Amino acid sequence: MIIKPRVRGFICLTAHPTGCAAHVQEQIDHVRSKGAIENGPRNVLVVGASTGYGLASRITAAFGSGARTMGVFYERPPKEGKCATAGWYNSAAFHRAASAESLYARSFNGDAFSDEMKATVVEAIKEDLGQIDLVVYSLASPRRQHPRTGEVHKSVLKPIGEHYSARTLDTDRSEVSEVKIEPATEREIQDTVTVMGGEDWELWMEALNGAGLLAPNATSVAYDYIGPEVTWPIYTNGTIGRAKVDLRAAGQRISELLKANAGGNAFISVNKALVTQASSAIPVVPLYISILYRIMKEKGTHEGTIEQIQRLFATYLYNNEVPKLDDKGLIRIDDLEMEPEVQEEVNEIWPQVTSENLREITDFAGYQEDFLKLFGFGLSGVDYDQEVDPMVSLDG
Repeated sequence: MIIKPRVRGFICLTAHPTGCAAHVQEQIDHVRSKGAIENGPRNVLVVGASTGYGLASRITAAFGSGARTMGVFYERPPKEGKCATAGWYNSAAFHRAASAESLYARSFNGDAFSDEMKATVVEAIKEDLGQIDLVVYSLASPRRQHPRTGEVHKSVLKPIGEHYSARTLDTDRSEVSEVKIEPATEREIQDTVTVMGGEDWELWMEALNGAGLLAPNATSVAYDYIGPEVTWPIYTNGTIGRAKVDLRAAGQRISELLKANAGGNAFISVNKALVTQASSAIPVVPLYISILYRIMKEKGTHEGTIEQIQRLFATYLYNNEVPKLDDKGLIRIDDLEMEPEVQEEVNEIWPQVTSENLREITDFAGYQEDFLKLFGFGLSGVDYDQEVDPMVSLDG
């Protein structure tokens, strides 16, 4: 079948297997171009391994350090005449590339929040790897069925305490408009924390530790975002921000658990604003990213997902580096984004953007290109008019 992008809001309903493979290969090539990461991880578990920062982490560990990797994700496989999700095709491409390099790779497709998945992965680690020295937690989901109560919790993107009104970007229509969002209820706040906070990360680490599967000096890292004040009402000070506070608190408890296990540690890495399936859903953020991309590309400081994670591994976590932390104990690889000069230019451009000059004074074109790449579209060297078989197995 010939697969073309079908975009609805912040999601693309189709994904291109050949394009996704090309996107994965681009990331592998970048990691290789930077050279080997010394004293890197050997046995790695990535929870949320199929897209975005989780996929980049798996690629960096495998092709930068020669690590054996396990990945957990929840993706839709292909059906006859219907393509799979991008994460499925990404993971299949990763498996093929790892196999070509004789790198161990094993993946589990299912509900990472469930006790059953944790038990399955624990047994697989016992069988195949023995112990894990790096756990990456990069799970992003709009809903979670709690493993203890069976209750389904759904996250919301809302401010807390008062109504929120701000400029935003309708990416479907390429229109700058005003968005108005009512404040979250207490139940919505708690549900968002339950879905996107740190409880599940902590449950994973407790399961691994309880089974004796954490290696001496094991590391765990989860990903966060803070951003500039223009995004704070809907992000940092909103429901997502409340969940991130919970994530950081869990990180501190996990650090104590790992330190007791022969000197390990847990870190929260605050990453740059980038086009991901998660960030595309947040009001205001697409407009901010479009402005930010223009500024950082002009300065030569722009990084994509794989550049961020390769730099995290190579200059913070490994290569004999001691992680540099801010006054709150966070790794800040959003440092280039948050440079005062960059943010001053964002604030200067922000009120000037209209639907008419959007493409002239921002990099909305770059935003759209990166968005389509998430689903395997717009990759050089891929013939999108050619028939392609969507029936790709996870093992290639």
